[in-house]
Amino acid sequence: MANTISQAGYQRLKEQLEYLKGVRRGEVAENLKIARSYGDLSENAEYDEAKNEQAMLEGQIAEMEQILANAIVVDDDDISVDEVGIGSIIKLKDLEFDEIETLQVVGSTESDPDNNKISDESPIGKAALGKKVGDIFEVEVPDGVIKFEVLEISK
Repeated sequence: MANTISQAGYQRLKEQLEYLKGVRRGEVAENLKIARSYGDLSENAEYDEAKNEQAMLEGQIAEMEQILANAIVVDDDDISVDEVGIGSIIKLKDLEFDEIETLQVVGSTESDPDNNKISDESPIGKAALGKKVGDIFEVEVPDGVIKFEVLEISK
């Protein structure tokens, strides 16, 4: 399955993958070697833990490789300021509470709500896609419906 990602996000993932394959694999292999030296593997909790850690690491590496292999990279030059798309930085006004917030719409692998990066698959991200400055849209949330107005689109 293809995943849309920004150029910066793609680069970050590549660097993370290199770290996991280089540094973390070496650390995990060393932990395994140390645990193996404790003797009888059938009753060796450290060895079991090191094997589990290795399996989790290899799973992470495989998942990242899959994401990178199928990523659709959005170049910064391709980000529109005319309508909301992946990579857009949008200033929205919550019409009920008269609050303004700035969010960046990103692919799901880059989603980081704590840093105002929302996925294009999130309720707000999905509803905002394709909107233009001045458009008003609604988002259904557990508490009801929130109305937003697009005040600004940038990249």
